[in-house]
Amino acid sequence: MLRPSLILTTMLSVALLTLPSRSFSARPVGFARAASVFGARPQSSIAAATLADVCDAPPATHPAFDLLKSETVAEYNVRTTTYRHTKSGAELLSIKADDDNKVFMVSFRTPPTRSDGVAHILEHSVLCGSKKYPTKEPFVELIKGSLNTFLNAFTYPDRTCYPVASLNTKDFKNLVNVYLDAVFHPRAKTDPMVHAQEGWHLEAEDVSDDLVYKGVVFNEMKGVYSQPDSLLNRESMRSLFPDNAYGVDSGGDPKDIVKLSFDEFAAFHTQNYDPSNAKIFFYGDDDEAERLSLLDSYLSEFSDSKSRPKSAVEYQKKTFAAPLRETHHYPSSDAEGSDAKPMLTVNWLLNDSQMSSYDSLALNVLDHLLLGTPSSVLHKELVESQLGEALTGGGLSDELLQATFSIGLKGVDESKLGDVEALIESTLAKVVAEGFDKSAIDASINTLEFSMREFNTGSFPKGLSLVLGCMSKWNYDQEPTSALRFEEDLAAVKAAVAKDGSKVFTDLLQKLIVDNNHKTTITMKPDPTLEAAELKEEKERLAAIKAGLSEEQMREVVEKTKLLKELQAKEDSPEAIATIPSLSLDDLETKVKEYPVSISSTAGITTATSSLPSTSGILYSSLAVDVSDVSLEDALLLPILTRLMQEAGTSLLSDVEMSRKVGTYTGGVSVGMSMLPVLPSKRESASVVRETDNMMTKIFLKGKATKDQTGALFSIFNEMLTDANLASQGKVVEMLKAKKAGLESGIQGSGHSYANTRLKSRYSVSGYLDEYFGGISSLDKVKAQLDMAENNWPAMEAKLESLRELILKETKCRDGMILNMVGDEATLEAAKAPLADFLDALPGSPKPSSRFPDFKATSHPWATAAKKAMSATPANEGFVVPTQVSYVGLGGRLYDVGEKTNGAASVVARHLRTGYLWDTVRVIGGAYGGFCMFAPGSGIFSYLSYRDPNFATTLDAYDAAADALLEQAEKLTDEQLATAIIGTIGDLDGAMTPDQKGNAAYMRWLTGETAEERQAFRDDVLATTKEDFIAFARRLKSRNPAFSTSVVSSKDGCKDAIAAGRAMDVIDVL
Repeated sequence: MLRPSLILTTMLSVALLTLPSRSFSARPVGFARAASVFGARPQSSIAAATLADVCDAPPATHPAFDLLKSETVAEYNVRTTTYRHTKSGAELLSIKADDDNKVFMVSFRTPPTRSDGVAHILEHSVLCGSKKYPTKEPFVELIKGSLNTFLNAFTYPDRTCYPVASLNTKDFKNLVNVYLDAVFHPRAKTDPMVHAQEGWHLEAEDVSDDLVYKGVVFNEMKGVYSQPDSLLNRESMRSLFPDNAYGVDSGGDPKDIVKLSFDEFAAFHTQNYDPSNAKIFFYGDDDEAERLSLLDSYLSEFSDSKSRPKSAVEYQKKTFAAPLRETHHYPSSDAEGSDAKPMLTVNWLLNDSQMSSYDSLALNVLDHLLLGTPSSVLHKELVESQLGEALTGGGLSDELLQATFSIGLKGVDESKLGDVEALIESTLAKVVAEGFDKSAIDASINTLEFSMREFNTGSFPKGLSLVLGCMSKWNYDQEPTSALRFEEDLAAVKAAVAKDGSKVFTDLLQKLIVDNNHKTTITMKPDPTLEAAELKEEKERLAAIKAGLSEEQMREVVEKTKLLKELQAKEDSPEAIATIPSLSLDDLETKVKEYPVSISSTAGITTATSSLPSTSGILYSSLAVDVSDVSLEDALLLPILTRLMQEAGTSLLSDVEMSRKVGTYTGGVSVGMSMLPVLPSKRESASVVRETDNMMTKIFLKGKATKDQTGALFSIFNEMLTDANLASQGKVVEMLKAKKAGLESGIQGSGHSYANTRLKSRYSVSGYLDEYFGGISSLDKVKAQLDMAENNWPAMEAKLESLRELILKETKCRDGMILNMVGDEATLEAAKAPLADFLDALPGSPKPSSRFPDFKATSHPWATAAKKAMSATPANEGFVVPTQVSYVGLGGRLYDVGEKTNGAASVVARHLRTGYLWDTVRVIGGAYGGFCMFAPGSGIFSYLSYRDPNFATTLDAYDAAADALLEQAEKLTDEQLATAIIGTIGDLDGAMTPDQKGNAAYMRWLTGETAEERQAFRDDVLATTKEDFIAFARRLKSRNPAFSTSVVSSKDGCKDAIAAGRAMDVIDVL
């Protein structure tokens, strides 16, 4: 059985999207990519003949492999075959599927014994050159010129995984070859400089300098340990597991990382990166016999290391005689007015022996009943208690050997900490005594079943979702495919519920949680002196190290610093680069893929329809409602209005009843506001930089349902839109407290994103509006709204009522409504009758007497208001938060309004990101990420860094980027140019599910972009020349002096940057 898996990667610094984790114990280290499925079965998504071909064909055989088991997994319409490589002992799970998004992964069990981050550092390091591919970083060379749909590596608390995916067979084989050689023959095992770069080293450029610690993972984890949420999760995990691998931090504690020697690092590879400790996985439509031959070419040189020490994870026994309580501290701001408060979680270890698949599924249903929606009983009780600002902990985590349950609140007054713990315990006890309502059980089971059967992983490769589910069993020597099967257990859970009702879940709750003494309560309290104390301790430790060094030893540190930087700056030889397998321009698709959308109008409402095969009998639909008549000032209330539409219930249904209706009859419904830039109707081409005054502003109600429940879906849309209970002061206060907490956490942990939003707000209307609604400045707006909700609720409620009345104005609203539907032919046909009823029932006259402006031909009123508020002179700003790292942004307008850009600019920007910035900011500078972004529509260019130990020196690197790019451009080879083009095409051509294809067609129509313009952009990319690189570099050099800075950092970081000559306004945020 699969569960939503947060895939937090640790290598890729060019896709910096951080996602919140629902669980603490299974969290891999690093950046985020999400597998968004619980587990699923695509119904009717593969034609019967194709399914027979996939599942009935005999599995491949090979003399080097023992075939252990082959079977069809009906839940996924795939054939699985498990093998063991006879000589090396490696295990292989080969899945044959009618899916061209092919996936490979090799995983090693790597339970750590200390918090020195050895598994995490090794995960970074093995991709830094290998026997067959002796470049400094083959991984980066692959990023530059691959069509991959996934390329990364990540570290769990007990395993390290190396997955790749690609739609192109040649590209896929290239990726597999590089990864296999990397894990079994890494340069890192014999070159201490790799450990120094990726892990840690002492650095000094002169014998008179103070020593400093540098290293990519060291700085990454400094960022992690600056975040209160991360510290709370770490202490919660440690407290539950005093005796096994989960009690230490596989990512690494910065204080322990610097204790890891190179010999220990190399020994960890020897012990764990052996084929006999490997789990290897293939998935897709590629040739299975070729999989076996390719693997054997790498595995045949190894013999099964039966004498190798065991890597198995031992169970933590539930030995606590009584629950434990601990108090720790997190770094908070010392700024006047800081409102940092404690946070608390209550945590349970649920099992100390293998859990049955039935219990595991029932436990997931129980988790959803308790926390799955805002109306779930434990979620609702905690949030509505007003004891804290937002939930934390996340509930059930079951991706490791042992499952845990963790829940609590952050933003709690110190005097109320005991009340939080008491409320959690009393709520769970009450549930055991009173049970769950039948409608709640039905809704939770249906929600999980819908997700399992839909198996919609979005742009995340389906095969990778499958293998990550399998690893929750396979990593512990259990049957891997047992994680893929759910039909039997689902039927058993339903039968048990039919017989015993709520008792199925209350018995489980009492046994695993209520009566379970293996429980810890972790409190984290703010300490405004902690950051300074930790920095002082580190400086004193380094000073003591230096004092203990002889003059000759200090010269050695200086020489090693110099040598490392020389090696980092040295370019790979053409011969080394040539070893990296690559594609050619002839391997690329030259035409843009187009998807169908038909536009019609019924009863005054525009309807967009995309008929696509294989949507598994599911209708994906959205209703857009225009909100452009709302003033920009009042528009700040629209996010509150949309949340109330989704969560507050109606005049006939309470919030709980509405939530259960959604869960029972649909696959989910969401409501949100969107600002969508559109192309001017009168334009020379889409490649001309524009003012971004043209935009659509809509509320979108989005949902999905099986074809026999489309009527219920449409009914819910209408009820939420027209009859949401806006008299919900308590819910609004809860929402705003949670939003405030989320912004504070986001600015501190994802400062690069907020720095970039702030940068763009200085140069474009759309950038200003993005910052206005969700940037750093929005934190003060949310605080003001919270004050109004608490102290002047009648005024806020009246505003919300007037907003709804305005956007549903009888004489006008239908003119701005657009209904979008995506489905297969049979599903769309089944939706016709419910659709007609829905359109008739919507508010507004079928013949509107007034119309909305055509915003493709005229400026949006929000844009007009934004222009008046924008400053004529962009400011340099430093935003202060408690942190030991910086997020450094520099940017501005690279192309002026009216100038023409083309696809070549995106090729050059990508080359700069994966070349100079990676090498200079990440590799040499030690930041976890260094990259740039270019928006052709607005002409805005920005540099950004992530978890950066530097500030002023990173800005220096940005200033030098144009000259470096120009030097590279003048020496650019045909091979380097082709690589840059291939990588850019790879970014354009990701894998898409049917609903994504339909949504892409809809968005293309909404924005006004034509097929010819899309093809022209692609043609520009394919036709990029050396001269385009030179022109871009010269333009970047000429514009750089006018760029402005936006940096999220510490108070000392800003102070040091100012001392280094970087003038800026310093603003305390937290």
